[in-house]
Amino acid sequence: MGYDVNQIRRDFPILERQVGDKSLVYLDNAATSQKPRAVLDAIERYYTHSNANIHRGVHRLSVEATQAYEGARQKLASFVGADSAEEVVFVRGTTEGINLVAQAYVRPRVGPGDEILISHLEHHSNIVPWQMVARQTGARLRVARINERGEIDLEHFRELLSESTRFVALAHVSNALGTINPVADMIQWAHEVGAPVLLDGAQAAPHLELDVSRLDCDFYTVSGHKMYGPTGIGILYGKRARLEEMDPWEGGGEMIRSVTFEETTYNEVPHKFEAGTPNIAGAIGLGAAADYLRSLDWAAVTAHEDELVEVATQRLLELPGVRIIGTAAQKTGVVAFTLNGVHPHDVGTIVDQEGVAVRTGHHCAQPVIDHFGLSATTRASFGLYNTLAEIDRLIAALRQVRKIFEL
Repeated sequence: MGYDVNQIRRDFPILERQVGDKSLVYLDNAATSQKPRAVLDAIERYYTHSNANIHRGVHRLSVEATQAYEGARQKLASFVGADSAEEVVFVRGTTEGINLVAQAYVRPRVGPGDEILISHLEHHSNIVPWQMVARQTGARLRVARINERGEIDLEHFRELLSESTRFVALAHVSNALGTINPVADMIQWAHEVGAPVLLDGAQAAPHLELDVSRLDCDFYTVSGHKMYGPTGIGILYGKRARLEEMDPWEGGGEMIRSVTFEETTYNEVPHKFEAGTPNIAGAIGLGAAADYLRSLDWAAVTAHEDELVEVATQRLLELPGVRIIGTAAQKTGVVAFTLNGVHPHDVGTIVDQEGVAVRTGHHCAQPVIDHFGLSATTRASFGLYNTLAEIDRLIAALRQVRKIFEL
């Protein structure tokens, strides 16, 4: 049986809405994805039936909430391929996951003469935290360059790896270009010089089957709202040995075992990294999103999304003045482009009037856009519910842009 995208679309209520007098075409999935009914129902069910604070409560609602929250942790462990649920820390999203590792793991372990290696392809969330650690410690930030296709220069990456490399942080998939990095090889090379590796998996989680154990990365972090889950929730996976080595980043309730004014004993992993009342509903909703994604035929999902990227690229190039930004041999989910003579913000505004939602700007990856001599691009990003007919709508909207600007 082929991929039934229309059946998938029925799971997402927002896709039924109108934008003005046009039906919605949502092509901004790399910024945030829409939510299936299963996720919406899980959140509503928690708030209407089991709303209570988790852990240590003995009344029925607290027990139910705790079971749902910890059950979600187990679901996420299975989703990313972790060895155990104890290797999964709930965070606000990829940004907090990276900052947690930067401050609690890397900062205490680097100093002058040490190096942290990233790439030119990174989201700001995988640049700024490492700049901060470098300033705090005197360590040096090294950056592997990219080529004109938007791929990391692997020769340069290997040249930068040395005995001074103390940590490597890389995007699994580029949010700005859709490039899929060969992270398995890069992790192996980093480990050969003794450097642990963190992967930013925000853009990979909605498109690729994840297996952190097979990849052998030391840390992996994702954002729920990119993978059809709620906003304000995500996970940090860490090898248990790495998490055990880390002190907490934040202090407060839940992350402690005992507290006196003289001394505090921290809780076990992963709880020592989850200070205060967490986003319980968000975690439960993210668990539902993981269940939803794991219920799908991933080979069919991948084939469908690859077709969307291929067809969109071909159709865009048929329009005079279009330049595709990012032509990596391996990519997923994203087609970024410019239209000669029209600023991307104008493109985004006009196609919105046609009911088509795209993202314009530097996509929180300014160095990537700078590399191509641009200040912004228009980005169409696809999810498992998008259709070939929606690509037709995008092309028709872009023809309207060309007409307005008399191109």
